[in-house]
Amino acid sequence: MRFVLSTYGSRGDVEPLVALAVRLRERGAEVRVCAPPDEDFARRLAGFGVPLVGVGPSARALTKAAPPPSSLPEHAARLIAGQVEAVTEAARGCDVVVATGVLPAAAGALSVAERLGVRSVSVTFQQLTLPSPERPPLAYPGRPLPPGVTDNEVLWDLDAENVDALFGEALATGRASLGLPPVDDVRGYVIGDRPWLATDPVLDPWRGAPGLDVVQTGAWLLPDERPLPAGLEAFLEAGEPPVYVGFGSMPMRESADVARVAVDAVRAHGRRLLLARGWADLDLDPFDGRDDCLLVGELNHQALFGRVAAVVHHGGAGTTTTATRAGAPQVVVPQAADQPYWAGRVAGLGIGAAHDGPTPTFASLSAALGTALSPATGARAKSVATTVRTDGATEAARLLLTGTGLRTPHTPA
Repeated sequence: MRFVLSTYGSRGDVEPLVALAVRLRERGAEVRVCAPPDEDFARRLAGFGVPLVGVGPSARALTKAAPPPSSLPEHAARLIAGQVEAVTEAARGCDVVVATGVLPAAAGALSVAERLGVRSVSVTFQQLTLPSPERPPLAYPGRPLPPGVTDNEVLWDLDAENVDALFGEALATGRASLGLPPVDDVRGYVIGDRPWLATDPVLDPWRGAPGLDVVQTGAWLLPDERPLPAGLEAFLEAGEPPVYVGFGSMPMRESADVARVAVDAVRAHGRRLLLARGWADLDLDPFDGRDDCLLVGELNHQALFGRVAAVVHHGGAGTTTTATRAGAPQVVVPQAADQPYWAGRVAGLGIGAAHDGPTPTFASLSAALGTALSPATGARAKSVATTVRTDGATEAARLLLTGTGLRTPHTPA
C-alpha cells in the first residue's frame, strides 16, 4: 500500500509523522511525507529512508517572521495552494492520505484526497481543535473570544464562523483549482465525524462530545537511538543531574533576558543548567563562563530527559509527552495555542508546574522550579511515566493498513 502523510507546522507537527512513516514501512508500505522544506525535517526523514516532499516556505522562517493576524487569510491561501500542488503530485496512485498540521493545510490535503478519490483521515496532535462542551475553543489571532460568554456551545459556534471567515475563501479557491465545489463548514470538513487524536489517554484524556467518534491512538512516538554528544555526556557525568531549559520551535521574545533568567533561577536552586538553543537562539555567551552551564543544540530528548532533574519547556505536545514518559518533573512556560492546555495537564497530574504567562522572571521561574524539584513532584512524575503508552504509532499504522476509521473516496465530511 502507498501512503501520503501531509502536514504543515513546526517540528512537533513533523516528528509524529516520522514515527508513523517508520511503522508503516516496517509493514511493507510505501510512504511519502509532505511537510515544510526545512533542512532538519528532510535530514530526519532521510535517516529512515523516507522522502520529503517540500510544501510551502520554511516553517522556521515563517515562525520567526510571525505574520500579523490581518494576513491570516492570505497566509492560508498560500498554504492551501502549496498543499494542492505538492499533495496532488505525491498522492497520485496512493491508497490513503493522512492530513494534519494547521487547519488550512489539512483542508487542502483532504481536498486533494477527495479529488483523487483516495481514502483519507484527519489527525490532530491535541484535542483543543475538536468541539467539546467540556471546554471553549482556542481563539485565533485578532479574533478574541467575547468576554463574558461562558456557554461553550455558543463559543464553538462562533469558532466555526471565525474559521469560515478566515479560511473559507482560500479553501474555495483551492478547491476550485481541483474542480471541486466550496464547503459550507470548513472546520467540520476538516474534522469529519471520526477524527483521530494522536495523544496519550492519560496525559490527554478524551471525554467525548456529541457527533464525534474520536479514535485516540496514543501519541506517535519513535524510539530515538541517537547517542548524546560526547561533551554532553561528560557534563552529565561531572555532577548532579542538571535542569534542562529549552523552548523548541518557539522564537521567544527577549531571548537574552530569558537565558539570563534561566541561569539565575536554576543556580538559585543549587542546580546546573542545560540550555537548549532552539529556534529562539538562546545563548550563554554573554554570561560568566562558569562550568555549571552548557549550551546544547538539537538532540535526543528521550535519552536526555530521564537524566535531568527537571525539564523547563514551552509545552508543545511532543515535548510534554516525552518528558512525561521519561518521568522528568516539568515546568511548562506556555507561549501560544495549545501550550497553556498542556501546562494545565502537567500541573493537574501533579508532575510539574504551570508557569503563569509566557515570559519568565527570576521570581516566577524560581517558584515554579521549587514545585518541580520537590520530592513529591519527582515521585509523582515517575509514577505517571509508567502509564504512558508507547504503541501509538504502531496502533495508527495498524488502523491505516486495515482501513479502520478512514473517510471513503469522494465523500466530503
